[in-house]
Amino acid sequence: MVLREARGVLGKIAADLDRALRERAASGAPGQPFARVLDRGEGWSVSDVICTSGPNDRPFEEQHAGVSVGMVVGGTFQYRSSRGQHLMTPGSFLLGNDGDCFECGHEHAAGDRCVSFKFTPDYFDRLIADSNTRRREGKFHSSRLPPRQESSALVVRAAAALSRVADVSWEELALEVAAAAIRLDDGRSAENGRQSSAAVARVTESVRAIQRNPSGHLSLDRLAAAARQSPFQYLRTFQRLTGVTPHQFILRTRLREAASRLLEHDTNIIDVAFESGFRDLSNFNRAFRLEFGVSPRAYRRRFGRRG
Repeated sequence: MVLREARGVLGKIAADLDRALRERAASGAPGQPFARVLDRGEGWSVSDVICTSGPNDRPFEEQHAGVSVGMVVGGTFQYRSSRGQHLMTPGSFLLGNDGDCFECGHEHAAGDRCVSFKFTPDYFDRLIADSNTRRREGKFHSSRLPPRQESSALVVRAAAALSRVADVSWEELALEVAAAAIRLDDGRSAENGRQSSAAVARVTESVRAIQRNPSGHLSLDRLAAAARQSPFQYLRTFQRLTGVTPHQFILRTRLREAASRLLEHDTNIIDVAFESGFRDLSNFNRAFRLEFGVSPRAYRRRFGRRG
């Protein structure tokens, strides 16, 4: 099961996924993705997609109908297209071009949850034309964007909306997500080469352990020991598969947990910091401002229930 120990919005996201996995296990049905449309308009749509596939299910093959940006909010899975193969983790973006064939699999752990933003090719071409970039073609160069500072706030807002903690305009968020994907798509993560099944399994377990308990003592030495690798080997493997270092992944997971708790509760900021895994309030405030562009207090005022 995934994320059961996380609190706040991320805990609710995990609970929904856990519930779907339990229902699937009780029914004996094969794992599959279930999509629920959250909102749609002319040229765009947003869906909540929960997949209950696991290691005993065959990878499923599909074709992108339109331009797709899938925001991973829970679980992990392997994604393969003609532009590369990647381990998808919470906070990452899956990028799909119209007509692209792709394959998703859960070889090492069951279940994932994504918010899927889809755009018609004509609509996406207009977004490209309106963007402040030099690119003109309406296609992505990369197939995955790793968890990035520039997308953290979007992930938290989408997760908060799924959990009904904050009201958002899905149309506005879809435009912001598309703009971020266009801006961040530099082609550098287009291909990371084939990785051994053992390496993917180790990193998948690490990612899920971090998600289950982001506030725990998660040093490089401990994570490497659990993966039965030297710290140097583990660091290289983790970064190669996820696109970020273990420290960056842990930090962003903790910051998303803190941001989600700020949206939902009036808990003192110092308590949010400590419960999210930070040992020092000044370090938390500094890291939060770097990640989200505002202080924790300003973030709560802007996006929280009262905001």
